[in-house]
Amino acid sequence: MRALSDPDHLPSRAAVGAVAPIRIGTAAWSIPKEHAAPFPVAGSHLERYGAVLNAVEINSSFYRPHRTATYERWAASVPDDFRFAVKVPKAITHERRLKDVGDLLDRFLSEISGLGPKLGPLLVQLPPRLSFQPEVADRFLSDLRSRVECRIVCEPRHASWFTPEVEALLAQLRIARVAADPAPVPGADEPGGWRGLSYYRLHGSPKIYYSAYSAEYLAAIAEVLARDAAAGIETWSIFDNTAAFAATGDALTTRRMVQASAFPSSGFVP
Repeated sequence: MRALSDPDHLPSRAAVGAVAPIRIGTAAWSIPKEHAAPFPVAGSHLERYGAVLNAVEINSSFYRPHRTATYERWAASVPDDFRFAVKVPKAITHERRLKDVGDLLDRFLSEISGLGPKLGPLLVQLPPRLSFQPEVADRFLSDLRSRVECRIVCEPRHASWFTPEVEALLAQLRIARVAADPAPVPGADEPGGWRGLSYYRLHGSPKIYYSAYSAEYLAAIAEVLARDAAAGIETWSIFDNTAAFAATGDALTTRRMVQASAFPSSGFVP
């Protein structure tokens, strides 16, 4: 199978010079009525979403497969500088637990090839009870890395994954570790692994998946995003607090904060 590629960042809404792209979005592209004003009225939900935000995380791929034609249609609905992160199916991560998954990877990668150059990172979220088994992890992650050229991010949720050994493995394979809030274990709230990419998954706090974030927290996130981008690190912030429709508002607020303060003289727009 041909390698899936994510060309080096050349989005028109990215930073100029040495500043790397900041991508802000949500897990799925629904637009709740209370946050609809900034989006165009006409078009599909995805077309309207993509006119304002420059990234989205596809979570439905975790639960069920989509046809290549579906991914092609999604890719055709957004601007050229838009990117899709795609969550790896639970059949791979949670059911087979990373073992003997070659056939499943073949199918998944064939499906998402429909995104073409708009494919962003692949998200490998691991079960909370899946401990780090060196041979299993190395085999799976090395196999995945050999099949794709796109970014890969891993979201482990067991404490055994937060060690120098794992950090070295991820860095060697150019796989970034997700920074998650709330953190399931100590250290999970900071990016790790390969540092060419920062990927923040914000699930809502204090009530996970439901709570909106405070303005103070979002300002802190905006500052972190700007810092990483200024250091040349491609940076993603995905809001997963979608259960009560808070994610869209948080993404829009963070976007405004970055636009207003990050690089006022550079023309930077996320």
